[in-house]
Amino acid sequence: MWIEEAHCGEAAASVRLSKLLGALSFALDLTEGQPIGHCARAAWIGLSIGRRMGLTEAELGELYYTVLLKDLGCSSNAARICELYLADDLAFKRDFKTLGTSLPKVLGFVLSHTGRRSPLGDRLRAILHIARHGGEISVDLIQTRCDRGAEIAASLGFPASVSAGIQALDEHWNGTGKPVGLAGEAIPVLARIARLAQIVDVFHTAAGPQAALDEARARAGTWFDPDAVACFEAAASAPGFWQDLAAPGLSARVFALEQGRGLVPVTESYLDDVARAFAQIVDAKSPFTSGHSERVSIYADLVAGELGYGEARRRWLRRAALLHDLGKLGVSNAVLDKNGRLDEDELREVRTHAELSERILAHVPAFRDMARVGGAHHERLDGRGYPRALKDDEIDLDTRIVSVADVFDALTADRPYRRAMTVPQALDLMERDSGTAFDPRCLAALTRALGRIEGDLSRAA
Repeated sequence: MWIEEAHCGEAAASVRLSKLLGALSFALDLTEGQPIGHCARAAWIGLSIGRRMGLTEAELGELYYTVLLKDLGCSSNAARICELYLADDLAFKRDFKTLGTSLPKVLGFVLSHTGRRSPLGDRLRAILHIARHGGEISVDLIQTRCDRGAEIAASLGFPASVSAGIQALDEHWNGTGKPVGLAGEAIPVLARIARLAQIVDVFHTAAGPQAALDEARARAGTWFDPDAVACFEAAASAPGFWQDLAAPGLSARVFALEQGRGLVPVTESYLDDVARAFAQIVDAKSPFTSGHSERVSIYADLVAGELGYGEARRRWLRRAALLHDLGKLGVSNAVLDKNGRLDEDELREVRTHAELSERILAHVPAFRDMARVGGAHHERLDGRGYPRALKDDEIDLDTRIVSVADVFDALTADRPYRRAMTVPQALDLMERDSGTAFDPRCLAALTRALGRIEGDLSRAA
């Protein structure tokens, strides 16, 4: 029934870094509330600017990954935004990018986006807190995001220039940016181009070419390097620029580029690192999911070992478990962290994460065969799961293993609406759904593995 090689994905030696991380950038688009393809479009714009600024081929390769991965740290401030602004973090981030710089617009944005669905007293307290501490709040949110993004880029093996470009993404040419107020040429050139490319894509997507040009010109010398803006204008005047930018197949063209070829070697260990990095990005979105994907990976591996999986298949399954919740980056923290019962609309939003996981992973060549696990890990054997109400043999064994591991970890961790259960309590509760929600073999294997670990710990003590 099982063919081990069929579960190992594309061989690492044949994986192109740009296609691997390019397709995963779709997940980063979700964290910022941007239409899928935002990072890819920004990379296209950035390369057009970089070439006209005279960057070398090596520098263009570093620019490519700086822009493509600029939002690596963006999930890390999502919960804080919800807490401070009593707002949907995705809508907040999306709308904030088109805000502009005038004080009346900023104040209007705060008033219109803070606590719109909260009781009046809570809303007023939040607005007053932001009015008094807005500067330090902004620095803290940006510092968190930039530091985390730079750390993840470094963990993925990129050179210091890429990490520095991500770190300085929100610095402004005139020194009024954050997190440290760099000015002029003290801002790394990769960051200067990435910032401009990001804003150009946001305004072009929202309102068209003229809006993008107007915004770039209006912020030249304040937010943006004037030379970078001039190079953008020259690139934008070339025939076909705007048509290419709006073309449906642009993301695939961007991911097929050879920029930075050989910058980071893609090995089996590197694929593990990528899966782990994106799992951390997902788990950083909510304080209640910290470490969740890593633990699910461990529990799934324990079950797989009990069921006789070979090492290659176990490695593949660990990656699938790390990435199973990738679609949660597209769910608002106002829903994920809600302390109470979800209403029907909120429940539907949460349930979209499985389909989003499947759609994103399906675009990643090295992880494509994991898409079925991401898409089906909330299905049940009795057909009462989601999103497709699969049942019995329609749910493969890999997915059944991850489902058991996922629910066990959720039950034994704190959630906004309840405290963590003990291991016996969680296993007892799951046993009641054995054969209906969960595969009895997988649940029994998890119970055996946990019992063995408990016994080893007792003997060691």
